[in-house]
Amino acid sequence: MSNPLAAGSLKGKVALVTGSSRGIGADTLGYFAEAGASVIVNYRNKEARALKIVDGINAAGGNAIAVGADLTDADSVKAMFEAAKNEFGQLDILVMNASGGMEAGLGEDYAMRLNRDSQVNLLKTALPYLNDGARVVFVTSHQAHFINTTPTMPEYLPVALSKRAGEDALREMIPTLAERNIGFTVVSGDMIEGTITATLLERANPGAIEARREGAGKLYNVQEFAAEVALAAVEPVPADNTRLVGDTSDFK
Repeated sequence: MSNPLAAGSLKGKVALVTGSSRGIGADTLGYFAEAGASVIVNYRNKEARALKIVDGINAAGGNAIAVGADLTDADSVKAMFEAAKNEFGQLDILVMNASGGMEAGLGEDYAMRLNRDSQVNLLKTALPYLNDGARVVFVTSHQAHFINTTPTMPEYLPVALSKRAGEDALREMIPTLAERNIGFTVVSGDMIEGTITATLLERANPGAIEARREGAGKLYNVQEFAAEVALAAVEPVPADNTRLVGDTSDFK
């Protein structure tokens, strides 16, 4: 898929995408870099993969660094922003892409700690590093965005509830962001083919992806959805701060 952002359109800008060593985060970051932005590849424990992305961007004439951070560790998050500032100055784009909650062995409250508490801390910590007029994008799913009115698969319920709780908490910060003309957009997508979440859901509930594809008519792939996330960082913020990607006819 071609880059939805015009060449050179982000020259002089700095973008950080959480969870960008693979998948949607990596492709979103790649679009930013190709458009001229200096970028920070964030990873939790996949350093080699993150460094490979950095090498590719720099080899193509871009400007990238990799910074590891566990979003559930406040000191780690602070250090990530400090590293970004030391390398590039303040941030112009923050994409809150990293999430989880289906992993085993991390505690019953892990989904809420990662998808709500850590996201709120991430944005609060980011505020001093964001330029006035910056853009913040929070990535979620229809299954989470609409969870208060549309049931989801039992296997995904803890993630959906925690992602929605995180979205609600972040929306409460919009007035604070508006004081500095920082735009905030929630990008909600249907099930995305090729993501870790979709793979885990398919493993727990065989046939889930095909059933959703039949219901929606089409499912976006990673590159297509990443393009929508990238566009959300540059296009005007919707009146309801929400960009819906994919079919929503089964959600209410």
